[in-house]
Amino acid sequence: MRIVMFSITPLFPDHDLGGAQKHLRALALHLAQAGHQVTVLCTGRSDTPTPFNWHPNALVKPILPFKQPFPHPYDTGAHNLAVITQIIGDHLAAADRFYIHDGEWTFSFTYTGIPTVASLRDNVYPETAQGAFQFRGQTLVVPAEYSRQFYLQTAGRFFPDLAARLKVIPNGMDWKRYTFTPPSQRILDLIPVDPARHAIVIHPHRPEASKGVWQTIDVAHRLVTEYGIANLRVLMPRWIGTANDPGVAAFYEQVEAEITARDLREHFILHPWIPANLIAQYYSLGRVTLVLGSFIEAFGNTAYESLGCGTPAIIARVSSQRDILPETLVDKVDFGDNARAAGIAAGIITSGRRTSPETMAYLHTHYRVETQLATYAETILNAGVIDAPRYVHTPISAATRFVLPVWCYRGARGIYHDYRADTTRDAALERLLDAHPDGFTLAEASPEQVEAWYRAGFVVPVG
Repeated sequence: MRIVMFSITPLFPDHDLGGAQKHLRALALHLAQAGHQVTVLCTGRSDTPTPFNWHPNALVKPILPFKQPFPHPYDTGAHNLAVITQIIGDHLAAADRFYIHDGEWTFSFTYTGIPTVASLRDNVYPETAQGAFQFRGQTLVVPAEYSRQFYLQTAGRFFPDLAARLKVIPNGMDWKRYTFTPPSQRILDLIPVDPARHAIVIHPHRPEASKGVWQTIDVAHRLVTEYGIANLRVLMPRWIGTANDPGVAAFYEQVEAEITARDLREHFILHPWIPANLIAQYYSLGRVTLVLGSFIEAFGNTAYESLGCGTPAIIARVSSQRDILPETLVDKVDFGDNARAAGIAAGIITSGRRTSPETMAYLHTHYRVETQLATYAETILNAGVIDAPRYVHTPISAATRFVLPVWCYRGARGIYHDYRADTTRDAALERLLDAHPDGFTLAEASPEQVEAWYRAGFVVPVG
C-alpha cells in the first residue's frame, strides 16, 4: 500500500525530538519493512532542507511550512496554510491510507475520501485537542486508558460515535534495546562523567518547565546539602537546534542561573542531545532517573525506558503516570513533593538498588514494541472510509450527573488537578464525591457551586 503520514513536528535522519517522534519512526520503519511505500510529510526547518530516507521504502519530506519554532505551528500566514493543504492533497490523491501522527492535521475536509487513522500522542497541545474534536476518520488511537477517558470526557461529550472509534494501543519498548548497556567511549566523549566515581542522576527531558527541571534542581540541592552526596552529577540534555530558537536558549539561561544560584554548578552537566543509538547507554549511566514534572503525559516513555535499562525512576503522580505501572512497581510521589523525591533518590543512590525483577517482568509483558507496531499496522491497513461522527448537543439539566474527571485525582492532601498542577482541599466537593460515587446532580448540591466546579474542571457532566 501507499501510506502517507503526517507529522507537525520536524523529523531528522538520526535524532528524535521526543518520544512521539520515536514511535512515529518505529511505525514508519515497520510498515516500510513489510513492503509498503511510506511517505512522511513533516514541518521543515533550516537544518532539514532536503528529503531523506529512514528506509528505502520510507521517505521523509520536511516540506510543510508550519510556523517554527514550536509552539503554535498554525500561527502562520494563510498563504502557508494553503501551501500545506495543497501538498497534503497532492500526496493523498495517490495514497491508499492516511495516518495523522498526534492528530495535529485539523483540516479534515482533505481526507474524507481516504481511509484515515490518527493517533493522539498528548493531552496538552491545542492542535492535538482540536484534532480530536475535528476528526472525521475511522480510528483514533491513544496510548493509555487515561487518554481514552480524557477524550471521552471532552470531545466524546459531543460526538457519541467517538467511543467506538477510540482505540488504546499502549506504547511499546524494544526491550532488546532498552537493557543495561555499559558506556562506550563515544558516550563518555559526549558527557564528561565517570560512572565509577559519580552518583549520576538522569533528567532526560526536553526544555519545558512542565517537564520537571525546577523539581530536579531542587532535588539535586537537597541531595547535596541534606544527604551529603558530594559526588552528585545530574545529566541534562540540550535541545537540538537551540541556537536557532531564542525561546529555548533563554530557557537554558534561566536554568543555568538557577543552578548557579543554588551553588550546584559542579553537580550539573548540560550535554548534547543523545542520539537514538546511544540512549540505552545513557540511561544505564544513571543511578536514578527523575520524572517529576507536571506535564500531562499521554504515556511518557523516559521512566519506562530507564527502568528497562536497570535504572530506577521516580515519577510524579500526574496524568497517565498514575496508572501505567502499579504503585508497588515504581517509586511515585505527588507533584511538588521534592522532599520525598530526594529521600527516595538518596536511598536508591546509597543502596545501589536497581530495577526489580517484578517491575522488569511487568514491563516486558505489557509494553512490548512488537505488539504495539503489529496492532498499529493492523489498524492502519484495515481502515476504511466511514461516515463522519455525529455531533449531538446534550443540555445540562436536572438529570445530569457530575463526576470527578480523569484529570483529577484524590490524594492525601486533597484533589490534584492535572491542568492546574496543584492540589485543592474542598470539603464540600469531597463529601459529595464520597456520598455519590456514580455522580451527583444539581439538586444534591448548590447549582452555583457545581457551576463553579464545572468551569474550573473539577467535575464533568455525564448522562
